[in-house]
Amino acid sequence: MQTSPAEAGAEAVAEAGAGAHPEVRTLAGTVRGRWKDTTAPGSGARGALRSAAFLGIPFAEAPVGELRFAAPVPKAPWEGVLDAAAFGATAQRGDPGVTLIPEPSVPGESTLNVNVHTPSPVQAEAGNGLPVLVYIHGGGYFAGSPASPWYDGRNFNRDGVVTVTISYRLGFDGFGWIEDAPSNRGVRDWLLALEWVQQNVAAFGGDPARVTICGQSAGGGAALTLLGMAKAQHLFRAVYAISGALADVTPEKSEAFGRALAATAGVEPTRAGWATVAEERVLELQKKATELGPDALNEVVEGGLPLGPTIDGDLLVRSTPESLRSGVGADKPLVLGATDDEFTMAMADAGRTLALVPKGILLGKLGVPKSARKAYLAANADVVAHGKARLAGRVLTDRMFRVAVLNVVADRGTAPTWVYRFAWPSGHFGFAEHCLDVPFFFDCLDGPAMEPLAGPNPPQELADEVHGAAVAFVSGGDPGWPRYDGATRIARVYDASTRDVRDAYASVRPLLAAAR
Repeated sequence: MQTSPAEAGAEAVAEAGAGAHPEVRTLAGTVRGRWKDTTAPGSGARGALRSAAFLGIPFAEAPVGELRFAAPVPKAPWEGVLDAAAFGATAQRGDPGVTLIPEPSVPGESTLNVNVHTPSPVQAEAGNGLPVLVYIHGGGYFAGSPASPWYDGRNFNRDGVVTVTISYRLGFDGFGWIEDAPSNRGVRDWLLALEWVQQNVAAFGGDPARVTICGQSAGGGAALTLLGMAKAQHLFRAVYAISGALADVTPEKSEAFGRALAATAGVEPTRAGWATVAEERVLELQKKATELGPDALNEVVEGGLPLGPTIDGDLLVRSTPESLRSGVGADKPLVLGATDDEFTMAMADAGRTLALVPKGILLGKLGVPKSARKAYLAANADVVAHGKARLAGRVLTDRMFRVAVLNVVADRGTAPTWVYRFAWPSGHFGFAEHCLDVPFFFDCLDGPAMEPLAGPNPPQELADEVHGAAVAFVSGGDPGWPRYDGATRIARVYDASTRDVRDAYASVRPLLAAAR
């Protein structure tokens, strides 16, 4: 009789000693974790299975002193047992409040660390380990934290999936151009963290040959960037991109930004120059340099982000779309999608201002070509009926996220790809906003700070569906609905009534037609 993942995990817990603190030997040294409760499936109540959390495990030396603005250096071995009961330091210094996800900042220098959550903290034999989910947090490549209580993976553990969250350098520290510094330092952090997973996850009961990388927003963009990176292909088996926001900063833009920031700081654009500038000052300069005007979101859509993964000719030899079109990552299963109204909440206070603006002018201001406006309004009649603020939010959402979903599908050709839409309207906002799908993905509707995002009593049944499909994909490479192809264009639509819909992104197509 075959043993289920939950039963295997329970046996492993008993074997490791449920009353003791679990210990695992990594290549660099022993770490001591803590037991945590899971949630019973579909109930929000305490589950029978416990999972083990190992927090703040350093995968690299602290990026300070001589290692500031350097490529990450693997963590040197330590003696004794490292207590891994609390989250390690985060690269985020003070939560700027750019997302509705609780993502706390933790002070300290050793910001390059991983958090491992496992139902089976015992060494797995080759080929017999549990599937592994590696999650990369979002935050526009300048904010965010892996220490969110929503990311703890306890219910992925309940369902037989080892979960790892990783930290990486943010903003100018991680992605800024410096004349004599390695490019894409934040990307190099991702790669070293994934190397750590390959080398160590079996000790936590995981299978390094069954790693799925996942992220949301900038984290989803990170997952797609890695999918298109030839040098990263050996580090994962599959990708799940939630509202992925690619950066693909051009080398010219990156260098211009780096030189201008150095000039403002009054230093040479070198490591020696920047070494004289305190971290707090760098963050202050970065914030001022990236402040946007009243049309902030449209400026980002038009011009892209100034800090993020950069086409450097080394790690990123070409843009991600070009890499995908050339076949990089074509052997990797991919799930991707977006919420219906990612950035509509940013337009919530603009209704009165936009009331007298003709729809055509509004669409033009938001970058919709004249040739596409009539078709776009017709395809989005349901949104138009809710007013011009909702229409403006939908245009920004489509141009930044939903067009990108269809472009990635087209770039991958016949590669195995599944598409979804998260359409369930928040009980607080009245539409499916940015970040709303994350607690459904992690099945953590009992977590903190839920009502401001989802409203009261978000549907557990929907969390069961979203999370269950994610578990199926991480475990077996298929989320449970038909692949997206050019003929049927079927996508899963998560809503009050979840269904599989033919051409579920039809309302976006006028923008694609205008771009051709």
